[in-house]
Amino acid sequence: MQVELILLVLSLLFFASIFTDKIGYKFGIPALLLFLAVGMLFGPDGIGKLFNEEGVGYMLDVDSAQAIGTIALCIILFSGGLDTKLSDIRPVIAPGLTLATLGVLLTMVITGAIIYFVFGWFEAIASVSIPIAMLMASTMSSTDSASVFSILRTNGIGLKHNLRPLLELESGANDPMAYVLTTTLVGVVTATQGDVTALTVVQDVVVQLVMGAVMGFLFGKGVVSLMRKSQLSNESLYPIMVLTACIFIFSATYYLKGNTYLAVYIGGLVIGNSKFTRKRQTRSFFDGLTWLSQLVIFLVLGLMVRPHELLQMEVILSGLIISVVMMFISRPLSVILCMLPFKQYRLNDKLMLSWVGLKGAVPIIFAILCKASEVPHANLIFNIVFLCTLLSLIIQGTSLSAMARKLRLTMPPAQQKRLVHFDIDLPEEVAAVATEMEVTAEILAQGNCLKDIVFANKSLVIMVRRGEDFFVPTGQSELEVGDQLLVMSDSAAEATEQYLEDSAAEENEHWGMFLINNTLQFAKQKWNQLIHPKK
Repeated sequence: MQVELILLVLSLLFFASIFTDKIGYKFGIPALLLFLAVGMLFGPDGIGKLFNEEGVGYMLDVDSAQAIGTIALCIILFSGGLDTKLSDIRPVIAPGLTLATLGVLLTMVITGAIIYFVFGWFEAIASVSIPIAMLMASTMSSTDSASVFSILRTNGIGLKHNLRPLLELESGANDPMAYVLTTTLVGVVTATQGDVTALTVVQDVVVQLVMGAVMGFLFGKGVVSLMRKSQLSNESLYPIMVLTACIFIFSATYYLKGNTYLAVYIGGLVIGNSKFTRKRQTRSFFDGLTWLSQLVIFLVLGLMVRPHELLQMEVILSGLIISVVMMFISRPLSVILCMLPFKQYRLNDKLMLSWVGLKGAVPIIFAILCKASEVPHANLIFNIVFLCTLLSLIIQGTSLSAMARKLRLTMPPAQQKRLVHFDIDLPEEVAAVATEMEVTAEILAQGNCLKDIVFANKSLVIMVRRGEDFFVPTGQSELEVGDQLLVMSDSAAEATEQYLEDSAAEENEHWGMFLINNTLQFAKQKWNQLIHPKK
């Protein structure tokens, strides 16, 4: 097979997936669903058949797909830990870990029991055993909150009552739990673990989780220490060093018999909450890698699936019933039971937590693992997991924003305002904050020179962008409508108090960053003129 042909096909697939994201943004469709559609388009039942009767998927075998999925999930979980702030998740550690462990187990048991019951209705698959049913349920027992946050962020929606950090913690910690359950059940159904008892299963789960957490913490601390002591001549190598650390933590933990996915998540959490050079660039680097990983996973699934196999009656009906069960029975029931000790969460909070049980890349990877392990009914598991993931993305993915509004849990996204027209990187040790301000006619009402504009104390305009040109201003610099100002403030708290003391500005607040509102700016000018009239 020619390398050039592979690269051509991959580039076409990536281009198609990237541009579909724009369509998803416009119509509120989850991007991952569109990635999936692109993969199916180039699969054995689509235009990809022009390449081969197997579609573009002829380039992949099950083992290659599993390897790709493993690497992709490693990056996704590490990036999730890297972006999670300990200060945010500290108040929700108890409920988050409860959902990530007991919640996953309850979801698997409830769903598995119903799957076994449903399969008994179909003569073709009536022979499916309880372990197989539990295995299928375990592949779909975790949630993909990365998809949830992407959808909410696209629609400019945040969640009240610490639901976002709770979901972040759950999504990062429940994948390792689901992986342990899946691999254990794979061993049971393939009889590769000898005599398996409930005690040995529990011991294996506990050892893997404990070793994974310990190794992730220790390796994470070691990587941070190494990065602080390393004085690299090329600062672009720091993100590469963090990526290398991610791979090392995963592989080293594997040989130490720990849970590899939990280790990379904890390692990312430790590294992300430590200070090191080029931290912002590193996070941006991993944001791109995460999207690439999810894109690849969904493309792989789309390439491997055979849509005509989904038209089998037992697959369609089973997939529909299992999806309904997971959306309206097993996930809500597990959430309600797990949240009983935590009285601070109201019914609406629990309903939202139940609805964000979105399926994403992880079930896909676990389904591929089942095929690679040659478990009985592996193809059936793969097709049903595909259908359930598809239905979850369509139904839950497209209704998340509406559900959050219906339950009155929406709020402005809890994130800092991003600089659009300027690209600067301030070390964490620097207390200064940066924001952008667009010059309007109202702002220039008292004069078109920079010195005529009133700013908060200890604030300084350090750069002006006019079109595609940049210049450093002085007090005598004449400004024009449409100019973008880069404003630095020595004190975030002081700047916030200065600019956002008016209650009308609450809707524009960006959580730790002040937003210069043109209307408020003009009002402040008038106020200062009254207090300090010119002589």
